Amino acid sequence: MSGSVWVILPTYDEADNLEAVVGGIRASVPEAQILVVDDNSPDGTGELADAMANSDAALHVLHRPGKSGLGRAYTAGFAHALSQDAGFVVEMDADLSHDPADLPRLIAPAVDGADLVLGSRYTPGGGIENWGLDRRVLSRLGCGYARRTLGVPVRDLTGGFKCFRASALQAIEAQTATAQGYAFQVELTYRVHSLGLTVVEVPIRFRERRLGESKMSARIALEAAWKVPALRYGPRRWRPPLQADRPAADALSSEV
Repeated sequence: MSGSVWVILPTYDEADNLEAVVGGIRASVPEAQILVVDDNSPDGTGELADAMANSDAALHVLHRPGKSGLGRAYTAGFAHALSQDAGFVVEMDADLSHDPADLPRLIAPAVDGADLVLGSRYTPGGGIENWGLDRRVLSRLGCGYARRTLGVPVRDLTGGFKCFRASALQAIEAQTATAQGYAFQVELTYRVHSLGLTVVEVPIRFRERRLGESKMSARIALEAAWKVPALRYGPRRWRPPLQADRPAADALSSEV
């Protein structure tokens, strides 16, 4: 493997889950660098992360002054990982909705050359556990809406379990992304697609969190509704940089 793997964990009130998710990552990918990006959690998540980092040299903590959106938490984490010469950068929820045991399957296609690997709930073999019918329908409709509006042939556009090659993360200028909620995930994948880079989907089983409260809200859903068409047609839409040596995709979207 060329370059280190960094797993970015945005946290807000995840003290109940942090030790379990970090332990799962350590068991699954022992060599990974883990970065906890904490938004001044009132439940002490940041302090717990600091204490854990005292005995784990590959666990790092980035403290932010307050809760200002998932997108900004991730872009802060990306910037830190890239400054440390990361080769691969993983997005992952800290609430155990994403199974740390799936990390090797997520990372392997990136090591083999994929620019972005998506942990997909909607590719064959994937699925969701412990969601009610209303949330399942809303998620399916949201993914379909984004796929048709943006013209991206990816089944799971709103998922947040991803592995980027560092070169792809730099090429899409992730720090300039404007969405903050789940639309942030759509925006990054859309940018990768816009550059003609390689996207691979691997099936995962998404599990509803066991402890703590969901961060989903009506505001996040409404942002996604208006932000998706704006990504393609809005006056402030992102335009790919002109790069003569930009790598072309061998396969836009495939499955492993």
